[in-house]
Amino acid sequence: MSQLVNKAKNFVSDKIGDVAKPEASVMDVDFKRVTMDSAEYLAKVSVHNPYSTPVPICEIKYSFKSANREIASGTIPDPGSLKAKDTTMVDVPVKVPYSILMSLAKDIGADWDIDYHLDLGLVIDLPVIGNFTIPLSQKGEVKLPSPF
Repeated sequence: MSQLVNKAKNFVSDKIGDVAKPEASVMDVDFKRVTMDSAEYLAKVSVHNPYSTPVPICEIKYSFKSANREIASGTIPDPGSLKAKDTTMVDVPVKVPYSILMSLAKDIGADWDIDYHLDLGLVIDLPVIGNFTIPLSQKGEVKLPSPF
């Protein structure tokens, strides 16, 4: 009986492995605005849905790092759905407290920017398969608002 169950599991995993899955890429990370206690950045993520039905995004998990340390992280619950057979732009706001930015003064230096590493996980609910995470990673530099 266990052999039959294992064969069924292998058959299903082989078939699912060949199924097209949504693909994503980080298009841009840029400064958004300044608030009283933080600087906000916005990551724009492009997600292509190959299916003929909309696919719900369960959540987006993010980690924003600079100088080898995490300066912001969070989860965005239920940010919407991916359009059917189309590309959807998803905005991921990242809020970095000023206290953390000031501790990165060495990295900021004269050019008033920070080098960053952004890790994202888009958790989507695929029919039959269930929750599926699309991992994304992006490195770059982003300008800080000038105090002058």
